[in-house]
Amino acid sequence: MSIDLSQFFEVFFEESFEGLDAMESELVNIEPGTEDKEAINTIFRAAHSIKGGSGTFGFTSVSDFTHVLETLLDQIRDGQRELTTEYVNLLLKSVDCLRTLLRALQAEETPDLEEANELRGKFEAILGMESTAEPTGSSDAVTEVAKNTYQIDFKPKPHLFKTGNEPLFMISELGELGAIETQAFYDAVPDIHQLHPDECFLSWRFFLTTDKEQSAIEEIFEWVEDDAEITISICGGIFEDAAALSEEKEPLSVQKTATQALVSPAGNKELAKKVENKKSTDSSTSNSIRVGIDKVDSLINMVGELVITQAMLSQIGEQEITESTITALQEGLAQLAHNTRDLQENVMRIRMLPISFVFSRFPRLVRDISQKLNKQVELKLLGEQTELDKTVMEKISDPMVHLVRNSLDHGLEIPERRIAAGKDPVGTVTLNAFHQGGNIVIEIMDDGQGLNTERIRQKAIDNGLIQAHEELSSDEVNELIFMPGFSTADEVSDISGRGVGMDVVRRNIQALNGSVEVSSAPGVGSTFTIRLPLTLAILDGQLVQVAQHTYIIPLISIVESLQIDISKVSRVGKDLDVLRLRDEYIPILRLYDIFDHQGAIEELDKTLLVVVESDNHKVGLLVDDLLAQQQVVIKSLEANYQKVDGISGATILGDGRVSLIVDISGLIKLSGLKRPGSQELLVEQHGTEVA
Repeated sequence: MSIDLSQFFEVFFEESFEGLDAMESELVNIEPGTEDKEAINTIFRAAHSIKGGSGTFGFTSVSDFTHVLETLLDQIRDGQRELTTEYVNLLLKSVDCLRTLLRALQAEETPDLEEANELRGKFEAILGMESTAEPTGSSDAVTEVAKNTYQIDFKPKPHLFKTGNEPLFMISELGELGAIETQAFYDAVPDIHQLHPDECFLSWRFFLTTDKEQSAIEEIFEWVEDDAEITISICGGIFEDAAALSEEKEPLSVQKTATQALVSPAGNKELAKKVENKKSTDSSTSNSIRVGIDKVDSLINMVGELVITQAMLSQIGEQEITESTITALQEGLAQLAHNTRDLQENVMRIRMLPISFVFSRFPRLVRDISQKLNKQVELKLLGEQTELDKTVMEKISDPMVHLVRNSLDHGLEIPERRIAAGKDPVGTVTLNAFHQGGNIVIEIMDDGQGLNTERIRQKAIDNGLIQAHEELSSDEVNELIFMPGFSTADEVSDISGRGVGMDVVRRNIQALNGSVEVSSAPGVGSTFTIRLPLTLAILDGQLVQVAQHTYIIPLISIVESLQIDISKVSRVGKDLDVLRLRDEYIPILRLYDIFDHQGAIEELDKTLLVVVESDNHKVGLLVDDLLAQQQVVIKSLEANYQKVDGISGATILGDGRVSLIVDISGLIKLSGLKRPGSQELLVEQHGTEVA
């Protein structure tokens, strides 16, 4: 029986990416001349593991490149060389290069070896080795002999020795074909009193890397094909098509299984033919998750409790219905609800990961950008063990990168200006995460110059985003940086200045049912605050009735619910009512009007107003009645139907009805309001603005 090594590919890729993350983390924190020996050992072990794994699976483009990198690290580890800044920068570039190679192999694409060959040449120049890298100018100038790695399982029958055959001779012949690794299995060896010296109880597994054809291996075993179980399979190299393999004649009873391993040795530019069609995976998103054993144990216990409760209810169902059985049934259902809720919480915990998985990418980012900008920056990471849902974590990474880059480019000053302002020449960027209610709060703080409100206001006027006569508070001016196309940068660079960053940040965060705010003090610094739900799968919602329909409003968005005092309601413009509530004008949005429902209560004094907030904007939603509050499972409306403005998703209620979840931000846009919930209100009507 052969083993298809392709089943282990995903584990190899995950462990390799984790190893590269560890290498990058140590390299970013290392100080040449004062480096910790254990840090060097960590980097070396990660490189060594990647080299060994890639060699086992036949990914020679990775193993060959990692070999020279490992050689340099070994010399540094043994004290033969001193670690310099040049070496650190080169090693960091190598980490990026290895990531690119592995992602290409993971997606079953041909890796581009140009950068790898260039870096490999630099390593070999440092090590004084003769360069073996392929010249970057011509892809066909060098041709290597393609090598395959074969897995050979050899299990002789006990009578093998009696036929005059010796396994040792066969192993020696295999060794002459190429590099060989041998594993012996002795689990079939009996107790000594049952051991017969003329019988064979051992079996072997060989990994042979050779440029010979498979027929050469088959010739070695052709004399014992009836006296042993022999399996030969390719587990690395340039593979033949499965159809071609099946058409070949098989003189031996040998199972030939081509795996999906993908290998591109240096010099080979052809993509290995795939045995099975497989969709390319997005390497930026992991398809697996590591779960602590304590979480698994807790889940098993919850399932056990659920089974016990189910058995109890089944037993009650078999009894005659009496007052006592009804009481027992009610208690059993209450216990079932409790167990189900606990099970739900434990299942959700499995998807929770510490935010350190996101934070870990920023030391490298800060190091590279600060060097490019000639700024001295210290990065502080707080709350790294704060947990949030894996899906949220994967989607919040890019917005955070935008905000950190913004702090480095616009926020922090160059050392000369900081010294002139009486500050430490080393600026500080702080990432902080903590739980607040049912949300996670992430803060990106810097001690830079803060936002220049006058400059932002003038830029907004120049771009036609606001009118020159408009009176805006400092917070409202700061909010303008999230407008599409807005940028205060004088020059466009590869870091910022295109005006496509901050609005994308807000839009992506809103897509996660979150919000982002900015606060700033001139000369002190700025703080961007992101609020996100812990999970996208479950929502705490308030059920409301509008006519005969039931809608769900996210509890996180609700400020308060109240009965309307008609004396405080005013009409603005053509058909907009506003409620004066503690020095604020709250626009009243009639949900029955927006969603075109008939039969709803239209008199303001007979309805309820749910005041909600989104992006620091408050509006009041007019509803007929408030129903229960409950957790609901979110179903994508866009995936199952189509995108509906003002609706973020749907759920199924306990009675089987479908209820729509209101998107507060989308509802505000749908209504045409501009700057709602402030002392000045603008309403967009047919292209005009009325106050």
